Order: sequence, then structure tokens, then C-alpha cells
Amino acid sequence: MFDRHAQTLLRPALNTAARGLVRAGVSADALTWLGFAIGMAAAVAIALQAWWWGLALLLASRLLDGLDGSVARLTQPTDAGGFLDIALDFVFYASIPLAFAVATPSTNALPAAALLASFIGTGSSFLAFAALAEKRGLTDTALPGKSFYFLGGLTEATETITVFAAMCVWPEHFAVLAYGFAGLCAVTTGMRVWWGYRRLQARANS
Repeated sequence: MFDRHAQTLLRPALNTAARGLVRAGVSADALTWLGFAIGMAAAVAIALQAWWWGLALLLASRLLDGLDGSVARLTQPTDAGGFLDIALDFVFYASIPLAFAVATPSTNALPAAALLASFIGTGSSFLAFAALAEKRGLTDTALPGKSFYFLGGLTEATETITVFAAMCVWPEHFAVLAYGFAGLCAVTTGMRVWWGYRRLQARANS
């Protein structure tokens, strides 16, 4: 819901940092891999109940996730890079609820499972529409330059990272945060399925 606003706000700073990285010869794919590695370190820290380390590593990972796109747009975006970015992002997003479940399985396992199940809905509806939008020649005018057609919703990357950060700050409230966010993800899935179906149906009839 807030991704477009967050990107507008952060874009100048990201572009400035990206120009320095391009001059230093750092590639977008290298940043993608580094961000993923730090994200996995965040998951390990959370699993070990090192909450503040987990938070710091999580935020650093997502900063690099923003920088890789900025570097790609300043150089030469590739389909391979776009695929790598989205594939590793989905692994990262799944790893954080799993890490909280490992940290305290007696209280966190079921809410983590509910959250992961909700991620299946948001992720599958997003990727299925993106594949068919490409086939039908649909473009996303709201977020141009992306490798995929980004369907919006209540729970996009900005909201997900905010909730993950809140879980690190208040790990004792993980279950409430996980169930609440899973509910919002379910609403997002419904919105995406309905909007995507109607959009593709309208395209087929045009």
C-alpha cells in the first residue's frame, strides 16, 4: 500500500548511493546476493533470539535490496537480475517467520505457519498475474522499470518490513502481529485475485 510513497521518498538517496557503487564497479547482482546473505544472517540471529541483531541485519538487507534496483537502472537491467532479485526476496520473506518459530516453537509455530500460508496467497497471486500480464503485453505505469508487473494491496514490501521490525522490537507479541498481518495478507490476496481476474478478462475481451 505504501511502496510507491516509500520509493518516491527514498529514491534520491538510493540513486546517490547507487551512482557511487556504479563508479566503484559494484554490480546489481552482487548487491542482490549480499542483501540475501545478510537477510539469512538476520534469520539466524532471530532464531537465536538475538532480536536487535536480527533487526539491524534485516534493515541492512532491505537497504541493499533497494540499492540493487537503483544500480541496475543506472547500468543495464537484465531479466536474469530481475529473476534473481524476486526469487531471493521470496526466500528471505519466508525465512523470518520461520526464524521466529524456531526461536520459540511452543508459542510461535502456529502463528508463523499462518503467516507463511498467507504469504503463499500474496506471492502466488502476484507472480501468476505478472506472468500473464507479460504474455498479454500489460505494463505497470505506476512502477515503470520493474522486472514484473507489481500488483498492489494492503501488504506490500514496506508493510512487511515494518511488521518484521516490530516483531524484532516486541518479540513477545509475535503471535498477535503474525495473525494480524496474516489477516491483512488474506485481504490483499482477495484484492489481487479479483482485480487480476477482471483486468485479464477485460484484456481478453478488448
